[in-house]
This record gives sequence, C-alpha cells and structure tokens, in this order.
Amino acid sequence: MSLEHQSDVLIIGSGAAGLTCALHLAEHFNIHLICKGQLTEGATFYAQGGIAAVLDEDDTIDSHVNDTLKAGAGLCNKETVQYTVENSKAAIQWLIDRGVSFSTQNSSTQKNSHNKEAYHLTREGGHSHRRIIHAADATGKEVQTTLSDTVIKNEKIRLFENYNAIDLVTTHSLGIIGETNQCHGAYALNRQTGQVESFNAKYVVLATGGASKVYLYTSNPDISSGDGIAMAWRSGCRVANLEFNQFHPTCLFHSKANSFLITEALRGEGARLKLPNGERFMPRFDERAELAPRDIVARAIDHEIKRLGVDCVYLDISHKDPEFIKSHFPTIYERLLKLNIDITKEAIPVVPAAHYTCGGVVVDKQSTTDLKRLYAIGEVAFTGLHGANRMASNSLLECLVFAKNAAENIIKSAQQQQHPKIKIPKWDESQVSDSDEEVVVSHNWHELRHLMWNYVGIVRTTKRLERAKRRIQLLKQEVKDYYSNFRVTSDLLELRNLITVAELIIECAMRRKESRGLHYTLDYPELDAENEVVDTILSRVN
Repeated sequence: MSLEHQSDVLIIGSGAAGLTCALHLAEHFNIHLICKGQLTEGATFYAQGGIAAVLDEDDTIDSHVNDTLKAGAGLCNKETVQYTVENSKAAIQWLIDRGVSFSTQNSSTQKNSHNKEAYHLTREGGHSHRRIIHAADATGKEVQTTLSDTVIKNEKIRLFENYNAIDLVTTHSLGIIGETNQCHGAYALNRQTGQVESFNAKYVVLATGGASKVYLYTSNPDISSGDGIAMAWRSGCRVANLEFNQFHPTCLFHSKANSFLITEALRGEGARLKLPNGERFMPRFDERAELAPRDIVARAIDHEIKRLGVDCVYLDISHKDPEFIKSHFPTIYERLLKLNIDITKEAIPVVPAAHYTCGGVVVDKQSTTDLKRLYAIGEVAFTGLHGANRMASNSLLECLVFAKNAAENIIKSAQQQQHPKIKIPKWDESQVSDSDEEVVVSHNWHELRHLMWNYVGIVRTTKRLERAKRRIQLLKQEVKDYYSNFRVTSDLLELRNLITVAELIIECAMRRKESRGLHYTLDYPELDAENEVVDTILSRVN
C-alpha cells in the first residue's frame, strides 16, 4: 500500500456526522474516510436515547426552540437553534430513507405527518413535548450500523480503519508564508503497521467527536480524546466554551466496565442514591431528591465522594420487586449480573462521568472553520446550539443537520474555486527513535485524567484551576520533549491531544467568572447578569 493518498475530500471521524457528510458528498467526489478504530466504534454507536425532532402534530418548532434556549441557560445562539430545529424533520426523513428503523407504535395517539407509519416518540429532560424518535434503547447503534452499511457499499468512499490522525497539513505548516493559510490534508498513523501516511485532499472535514476522555470517569468510548479540537487549535483555529463539560450522574464504577451508563429511568422508578454506610443523601441537597436535574445530582454525588474520600456512591433499587426490576431493566440487569452484581439484591456502585463536550472548534452555519477548506461537524464543533448545557437528544440532530450543510458548502465551493496543487511531503522520522520509556506516557496519562477530575470537574474553584494549570504546563513540556525524540504511537498522540484540550478547558473555565449551566465554581456561585460573558472564545497566533 502506498504511504501517500489523494482524494477530493478527507473526512476524519466515522460517527453520525462523518458518515452523513460522506454520503451527501459521494455523488460528487472521491472520499477518504479515516476511522480511529473500527467503522462502528464511536460515541454514536453507544447513544441510548434518540434524536429530538418536531414530528408530532401537537408539537411546534417554537416549542423545541424555546426548550433548547432554556436548557442552554441563556447562551445558545438563537439563529442556530432555529435553523437546526427547522431542519430536524428533513434530517429524520433522510435517515428513514437510508433504512434506519425507528420504533413504531400501534396506537394512533401520536400522528406522524411526514411518514405513513406512526413512530413512537418519547420525552426526555428539558423537553415540553414528546419529540424523541428512537430505536428502542439503542438508537445510536441503529443509526451507526445502518449508515456504516451504506458507506461500505459506496464505491466512491474508501475507508481507512485503525488510523490515528496526527496533525493537519496547512499552507503555513509547509513553510509557505505570505499566502492565505489553507488546509491541504493530514498525516495519520496506521496503527496496524506503525507507519505514518500522508493524506492529500482538496477539503478536510473534522468529525472526531468530543474530549471526555480527558476525565478519569467518562461514558464515552476510548477514542474520545479531543483529537480534532487539538489539531484545529494547533493549526490556528479558534475554540470556544470548552468549560461546559456535561457530566452524567450515574456511571457504573467497575474496573471491567467503566463506561457503562446506568439510565436515569432507574431513579425514575424509585432507585435511591446511598453512601457506603447505606445512608440516603439526596434529600439533603434538593427537595426532588434523586429526581432533581442532572447537574444537581452530579454535584451532590461529587460533594459526598470528596467529603468522605470514597471512590463511589451506590444506587439501590433492590427494595423493588425482583420481577419488576428484570422486566423494566433487562439490559442493565443482565449486564451487571455478568459482573457479579445482582441489582435485585444489592446496590450498584456509581460515579458521575464526563458525557459530552458542549464547546469546540468555532464554525459558522456552513460548518467552516477559521482555516480555509477545513470544516468541523458534530461534537468537535462549536455551533452555538447547546449554549451552557446540551438538551437531551439534540446532539445527533446537530450531527445530521450540520453534516449536510458542510457537504452542500463543499460542493458549492468546488464549483467556484480552484484548489492549489500542493504535494504533502512524506513524514520525516530521520531524527527520532523507538521509545524505551513507554511508562512516561502511561504515567502522565493517568496523572492528567486524575488532576482534571479532581480540579476541573463538576465543582471548581479558582485555586483548583490554577493548580491544574501549573501541572498541565509541566506535563505539556514533558510530552513535547517526548514527542520530539521518539516515534509516535497511538497512546502518545492521544496524550498530546488530551493535554492540549485540558489546557484549553482550564483557560475557558478561568475566564468565566460566574456559575452557569455546566460550569459551577464555588468562588462565583451566581450568574453574572451585569457582565455576562456569552462565549469564552480562545484564539492563537501562529
């Protein structure tokens, strides 16, 4: 296989955003699609809920827009929200046309004007209507596998599985000064051969997902290491609102299943949060107890874990009838039973877990970044849709709407402009050697995730942020020296990117002198209505 690849469009990332963009572009271009793992691996595959869209006759676009604005704590871009919601119905129809099988219902209580079938719509936190279309409790899996199958069959799309993108190749990185900085492709590590390969393309699309792996506990798969955010930042793109990290209150605390979410429905059916001594604690924090909003429950759990110095708390539904538990939560029951936890008899060890990155690479409504010919879509991008807190099931909708937008913009751009022919040089390894100290990567990896969890997590203070910033600077220098002297590995690349993203998260958090949405600091516990900072936008000069 050649170590040099040429395509019209290079898409980095293979979740809902990347696959959707590829399929919209395939009629016009040759596409190279880089997957960090296997094609079906990614955050989309593990999405349990559904996709928010205005499909019911009793629902309205204005209602969905207002719910989103409220959830975003005043920081959503209203124009972006309006556009996204207005295109929700068409996005769902596109999925249906591709073969995605959503759950239907036998009754006619919910009508679906866009399709002959009546789809079952459910309701989630923050929504005033039933508007979540889903495929049982595995919507992401249905969307991911259906789109993956379609992509595999498309001859215009070539897949590169098990590749780690290293860096974008730009006009300025090639030493061509005095011209407008443009993106010409990327370098990527073939994880199977250990070789670095070059990907030359007229357009590059980042669809790399979020950065939740920067935290010790996360609901995301291992590949969510902020690669796209870090690469775009190093290439001169602005980032924004990275202080808004969404945490899910109850993730299983277990060495063999540390990314398994325990659904909120368990608490909805009477499960109680308890301390290691069996004491229930949520009533001390909120009159709604276990049914309080996610951010309140997550902060309460975080407070108790830090106060007591324990590893986790416990979620207990064993007081309910065993048959009720098995029939209502068969997936959780069976999964935990394999880990020797019988939820009909004992409590579940849980911790809050980093769940979603609301900020990201700054883009406009066409998904274009500050770097010409570079686009960003999905969780890697900052569109203004989510504000200070993402509303449930708006994330996959964002992927679909903005992936289509990006594709349409690329098609239009290609018709109007000529792409400069610049050959990407081969990756130079002449000055590096194989590492004999991989323990350095492993040690720094664990230290980074621990300090981010303890100092830049659910509850923050200025002192904690300052401590984290100082330590990040030391880790950054260590990894920079390591990166300069040794051949790249997958772990090294991820650590390098996570350190970059961690630094950006801390900088955004230090700039917001208030508590709003997902950012809560003990030093500024109230909203700053007088000097409101809408977006914490960071920029750099290359």
